[in-house]
Formats: sequence, C-alpha cells, structure tokens
Amino acid sequence: MDTTAAGTLARISAAAGNELPLPPSGSEQVFAAPWQAQVFAMTVTLHEAGAFTWVEWARTLGRHVSGGRPDGSDYYERWADALAEMLRDRGIATEEEVERATGAWHEAAARTPHGMPIEL
Repeated sequence: MDTTAAGTLARISAAAGNELPLPPSGSEQVFAAPWQAQVFAMTVTLHEAGAFTWVEWARTLGRHVSGGRPDGSDYYERWADALAEMLRDRGIATEEEVERATGAWHEAAARTPHGMPIEL
C-alpha cells in the first residue's frame, strides 16, 4: 500500500467515488509548505474519527475548489476553508474557535525557526 500523501489522496478520491478534486499535478511534491501537510493530516484524522465521510468531504472540498484560482495554486487554502466549514457544520468548532486556532497557529509559525515543528 502506498503510504505517501499522494497515495493517501488517491485512496480518498477512490473512496469518494473519484469525486475528490485533486491538487494540480506536475511535481512529485504534494505539499509546498508544512501547513498544507498539517491541514491534510487533520482532515484524515477527523475522517478516521467518524466526523465525516469521504463523499461528504469531496463535495465540500469541490465547492471550495471550484471558486479557487484556475491554476489550482490555492488548493490547500481551499482545503483549509472546506475543513473549517466541516468543523462548523458538524458542531466540532465554532467559527470563533477556528479563527482563534488559526491565529494562534500563525503566531506560533512566525516564532518557530525554519525546519522545526510548530507548537501551539
């Protein structure tokens, strides 16, 4: 089994009936920045905990990606927006909690030396 991020994306897409919009291809690297891997991991963890199905995720992400940049360069920004929507809609977190956590993450990232894990 392919345990890379690309392999996981392919499995999620298959589980969602191949409705999951995938990031633009063209390079072997799935994530351009650590935060992208983190928002991806949070989504996988929430799915595994039963917060939503991959079909529900694919539909939500699809709506967000359809309003994104034509070149897909904002794919993981749209992913994060879709995750925030799922958190709010499922009652997992309020909009204020999502905004507060996002702000705390940005502050922690700004004070974390490059290459080190970001800790809140």
